Amino acid sequence: MEVTCLLLLALIPFHCQGQGVYAPAQAQIVHAGQACVVKEDNISERVYTIREGDTLVLQCLVTGHPRPQVRWTKTAGSASDKFQETSVFNETLRIERIARTQGGRYYCKAENGVGVPAIKSIRVDVQYLDEPVLTVHQTVSDVRGNFYQEKTVFLRCTVNSNPPARFIWKRGSDTLSHSQDNGVDIYEPLYTQGETKVLKLKNLRPQDYASYTCQVSVRNVCGIPDKAVTFRLTNTTAPPALKLSVNETLVVNPGENVTVQCLLTGGDPLPQLQWSHGPGPLPLGALAQGGTLSIPSVQARDSGYYNCTATNNVGNPAKKTVNLLVRSMKNATFQITPDVIKESENIQLGQDLKLSCHVDAVPQEKVTYQWFKNGKPARMSKRLLLTRNDPELPAVTSSLELIDLHFSDYGTYLCVASFPGAPVPDLSVEVNISSETVPPTISVPKGRAVVTVREGSPAELQCEVRGKPRPPVLWSRVDKDAALLPSGLPLEETSDGKLRLERVSRDMSGTYRCQTARYNGFNVRPREAQVQLNVQFPPEVEPSSQDVRQALGRPVLLRCSLLRGSPQRISSAVWRFKGQLLPPPPAVPVAAEAPDHSELRLDAVTRDSSGSYECSVSNDVGSAACLFQVSDNTCHFEDEKICGYTQDLTDNFDWTRQNALTQNPKRSPNTGPPTDISGTPEGYYMFIETSRPRELGDRARLVSPLYNASAKFYCVSFFYHMYGKHIGSLNLLVRSRNRGALDTHAWSLSGNKGNVWQQAHVPINPSGPFQIIFEGVRGSGYLGDIAIDDVTLKKGECPRKQMDPNKVVVMPGSGAPWQPRPQLWGPVAIFLLALQR
Repeated sequence: MEVTCLLLLALIPFHCQGQGVYAPAQAQIVHAGQACVVKEDNISERVYTIREGDTLVLQCLVTGHPRPQVRWTKTAGSASDKFQETSVFNETLRIERIARTQGGRYYCKAENGVGVPAIKSIRVDVQYLDEPVLTVHQTVSDVRGNFYQEKTVFLRCTVNSNPPARFIWKRGSDTLSHSQDNGVDIYEPLYTQGETKVLKLKNLRPQDYASYTCQVSVRNVCGIPDKAVTFRLTNTTAPPALKLSVNETLVVNPGENVTVQCLLTGGDPLPQLQWSHGPGPLPLGALAQGGTLSIPSVQARDSGYYNCTATNNVGNPAKKTVNLLVRSMKNATFQITPDVIKESENIQLGQDLKLSCHVDAVPQEKVTYQWFKNGKPARMSKRLLLTRNDPELPAVTSSLELIDLHFSDYGTYLCVASFPGAPVPDLSVEVNISSETVPPTISVPKGRAVVTVREGSPAELQCEVRGKPRPPVLWSRVDKDAALLPSGLPLEETSDGKLRLERVSRDMSGTYRCQTARYNGFNVRPREAQVQLNVQFPPEVEPSSQDVRQALGRPVLLRCSLLRGSPQRISSAVWRFKGQLLPPPPAVPVAAEAPDHSELRLDAVTRDSSGSYECSVSNDVGSAACLFQVSDNTCHFEDEKICGYTQDLTDNFDWTRQNALTQNPKRSPNTGPPTDISGTPEGYYMFIETSRPRELGDRARLVSPLYNASAKFYCVSFFYHMYGKHIGSLNLLVRSRNRGALDTHAWSLSGNKGNVWQQAHVPINPSGPFQIIFEGVRGSGYLGDIAIDDVTLKKGECPRKQMDPNKVVVMPGSGAPWQPRPQLWGPVAIFLLALQR
């Protein structure tokens, strides 16, 4: 009996269809665009060289099931740059006009939730050559007493480049070198790392007074041409020298017109003069002409350092600085300090008390203070002391100390700050001292400890301060990762204790601290409280868009994941297929955690289940959608994107996409298919139109997307239709992209094959990234239309039994009968009966 079963199994053809197998992501980076050189020193080090200003194009080829999502990141070079996710079939990173700071290592990360993500990298080296800068330096030193002096001149040529530049020095048109002239040294300072070359002229001779050229070259790498700079050395060459028409510190009143002259006292060639201001640019209305700077009606904001710089590339630039001070006063503040010795925080009779007054002024040291009590000048005594510079307070702060506080010391104290003899208004601040003067307390109003708002809305954080005097409130952030407030400042002062935020964003979420300010209040330990701000925002999901390709009959799992959101949970998820609502996915148990994803499982990919799926995810604030385009891995050309295929730009004409409904009613008879392989009028296919102006031998090429070679063998299966007495040829080519583009013929068929669709299986074994090309060649006349449909690329070998190219293969619905399959049950039954006997 066992023998019978073994023979039965051997005689019956065995076919199996693999179910949906999850495969981890794999990735490979290939380059395109304007690369100069691509080096592959070893497996882990790939260098892509590109010229600054050109276009960088990198492609990340991925495989895996489900289709992996791709994200590009960059490290090295300047600060890390990040890029948004790219599309699935065109995992391309493109940077127009790349800059030198964008060089570094680029990473392609592909992940699909199965296994660990695949990460590949490539180093991008940006090539550039700036204009060189030539500067001249000279030294004069006594060598033999007073008989004569030796003058040595250094010509320093500096350039920024990648790769390091090669330097050539010329005197006139003659190239200089050590061996040809004993009076010349050429060397490279160690600390400049090859970006500077020095020409040293020792003990100047008459012939040394000439024109010198520094030529720099990166040896035409990336087509970058050489650059040069020339300087003429004479016996009058000298560095610039300057003097000012005013003192280095200039104090003026607001509203005055200010003029400063910067005078040249030496320099050959004639130096160039330039004015600058720090901090910031020159004031609006300021006029700089040569060495003269004019500022009309100067204001306090115009204070600062004004620099006059003279350069002529000889020696160091000459620089003179004017510190312009425009008299001004602002921010009059006070503080009350209880007895410091007894570390008290309350005002008590019999203890000491200090009142301090300060204004921000320019110039600070010229401010004078006067104190008044109850409207009369305060008289100094043993119990009333006046100090100007308290070491515990900011510079130029006036303090009034009350020793052994008496009841009679209660009252209103006024501090007046002024600039004697200057037209600047005085500033004053008033302090009340009484039994009701108490230190502050701070708290958060009930129900305001947590503030929850939606992104884009205004928010108000509030702290209440009690005490007399009532100080302002300082706001800051507690979170270490967010040291600055939304205003961009580390601290923000509010007089009413409310921090108002306009159009809050998600990065404003966090803990905020409110605390009492020491100025305009008590100089004691700050009182503080905290407010939590929660900013709600709609969900962000991944993938935002994904193409999912799977073999017919195999299952597919679609997963829409919540990346970010506030609340960080999915309140509802709605799935639609081609715009129609689908039944909701299974509900999450009440005891389970809030879900962070929603899944939809398709038991089998069919033509009916192929199409667009949308998952709309909500989190009580808003919603976002994941889009999936599900199709089998056979290209039916139903989509206008034709599965990522493109028309070759180097051929004579293009392939055309059409179906029975869109074809030309006046098309040529007796050639071309009436419908696609499905036999339905809606089904699309690709064909070549061979009517005029096409001529014999004209070629049309249809090029597939770029595939990553993750297997040794592949099988290209497709249907073709070659009907007409003028049929030319249909060729299948494989374009290898491993070392440039190389096309090889894999399959070819010519001549009339009848008015039927037929199938071909073509084995290929690419050695690296590859594309397949369908090439239609026009025959001798217009009755030569060729069509293709249902193209499939699968890993592994093709079926061993190749189909006869002339054998009819007709799909259901085409009106033609099915070809019966050969049956083995008859011979098997006879063989089994013989064994039983």
